Order: sequence, then C-alpha cells, then structure tokens
Amino acid sequence: MSVIPDGLLITPDELAPYGPASSLAECCGTLLAQQRKTWELLRKGYDSLPTVRSKTFSYDAFRVTTQFNAGRIVSSSAKVDEKSIKERKCFLCAAHLPAGQRGFLYREEYLVLGNPFPIFPEHLTIPYVEHRPQRILPALSTFIALAREVAPRFSAVYNGPRCGASAPDHLHLQLGTGGYMPFEAESGLLPAGRQECLAQGPALRVTSLEAYLRTVILLEAREVAVMEEAFRRLFDAYQSLAGEPDEPLMNLVAFMREGKFVLGMFARSKHRPSRFYAEGEEKMLLSPAAVDVGGVVTLPLEKDFERMTADILADVLGEVSLGAEKFSALKELVRKDLRAL
Repeated sequence: MSVIPDGLLITPDELAPYGPASSLAECCGTLLAQQRKTWELLRKGYDSLPTVRSKTFSYDAFRVTTQFNAGRIVSSSAKVDEKSIKERKCFLCAAHLPAGQRGFLYREEYLVLGNPFPIFPEHLTIPYVEHRPQRILPALSTFIALAREVAPRFSAVYNGPRCGASAPDHLHLQLGTGGYMPFEAESGLLPAGRQECLAQGPALRVTSLEAYLRTVILLEAREVAVMEEAFRRLFDAYQSLAGEPDEPLMNLVAFMREGKFVLGMFARSKHRPSRFYAEGEEKMLLSPAAVDVGGVVTLPLEKDFERMTADILADVLGEVSLGAEKFSALKELVRKDLRAL
C-alpha cells in the first residue's frame, strides 16, 4: 500500500461544517464544498462553470450537446504516448497531488478527490492508492459498487487507457452528476427500432443501440453478481474480436435506473479523430472520452465550438466508434456468450 502523505485525508470532523456526510454521495458533495472553500485551483474550476457555453444538436431520437469549456484544455491535449508518460510525474499518485487537495478513502484502496477541471456540476476522480495501469477488470467490483452507492446523485465513468484516460498509467474512475449525459435518459427511451435485444432473461437484459452515432452495448441487471459476470463475458467477447492481449478500446458509463444497474459499454476504434492531428482549418482539439460519447462533447477552444456542426459531430463520433462490420460481429458474440445468464 502506498504511503498517504500527512494532511491529505480529510476527517469527518473537518467535513462536518460543509454539509452532511451520512452517505457516500453526501460525502462526495460535501468534500467538493470543502475544497471550493480551501483549494484555489478547484474553486477557480467551479467558478468558471457558469461561463461554459453550450449548444445542442438533435439527431431524430437523440441529441448531443457540445460545450466550450476552456478549463478542459489540459485533459483534451494531454500527451499520452509512452515517452511522455515516462518523463512526467504521475499527477494521480498521492505523493504528487497539489498542496490544498484533500480527499478520503473508499474501500481502503481508492482515494476520492475533487476534480479541479470539472465538466459536471459535481465531478470527482477516484484513483487507486497505488500506481498501477488503467485497467477495468481489477476495478470492476468497485466501479459497480460506486454506481449503486452514489445513485442517483452521481453516475460512474471509466475511460480506457487508450481512449480518453489522461493518466493511462494510473488506475482511476470518475463520478459525475447523475443524468447530466443525454445517454443516461436516452438509453431507456429510444424506440424499439433503435434498440436490438441481444440477450434477455429474468436476471439480465442486453441490448445494442442502433443508428446512434456511437456503438453501444447496454447491460441491465438487478444483481451485482449478474452484472459483473455479464460484463466479464462482454469484455472477453470484445477482446477476442479485437485480437488484442490487452484491454480493447472502450468507455463505460454506469448508473442506476428503477432499481437496476445500467452499464453502457461504448466500443471504440481509435482514441482521437483525424481532425485532432490535421493541419490548418481542418484541425480541431477534440479528444472524445466517456462524457463525450455519453452525449456531452467538450471543446476547450472557442473557435472549434463556433464552427462545430451536426455533420462534423456525427463524422467525429462515427470515426472513433467501432466500425459497422466489427460491431455486427461483436453483437453475434454477445448473443452467444451472454444468452445463458
């Protein structure tokens, strides 16, 4: 276990003046309130949220919102190549956290920290206390538990190491304001023709979202054990299709709906679209992660926000999502591998 520096962990007595703390969700909200009062970097991040501009594009049965959020430029432009990662200190390791940042332990293995560069009205980062690579399977039980314990105030988010995680070398999860991403509501409201049932039983329902610009497999279950087993089978199917020994490209969003766990896996083809690397007028600083594919696309440069169109947005989301042929193959594997649950 990594050594936690003195003064990093906040005590219940220190939290008490800033709000209630009888549940995990309340503790998270109260921590943010405390940090806004005592940590200048986080305070500036949240003070800037009212200046964020947004516009929404409608695509028939769903919508995608874009926002101009200058504070996200660090994450959107983060260098995640192996050389850059080796040459910088890990900003999620407890020893390297900035002065003023405080947090508390969850399950004795994760730190709950306020995110100083928020997208959500309430945004937290949950790094593992030891420095280990970003991988979902070792964190799966924690990810699902978080979704249950913080609902409905928060939803849980995971970015794969090669599609959105700005610290691919350090295992971490995120929490954001529940219901903030359009996907959360749309996944339960899309008409029958926009969803394909891949597996259905008393304990589990598995669907794919169709003509949604993004390639999504949706798991719904009431029991923790069923959700964990279903995701592991989905992971194995996707990994076999991708032909990779490591984690295939994915983003995850998990939340509770009517007493059920809902987990959306966004299957990806690449981290960043070609526009990210383009020159001249074609270039856009756009690096889609879970919140983006969840329906809130963040643009840290105002010029990119101003010239974004529905067609460009559709092209970008389509480019970074799994291709139609591979998505069809993944659905066939899911039908076979998850039908027994």
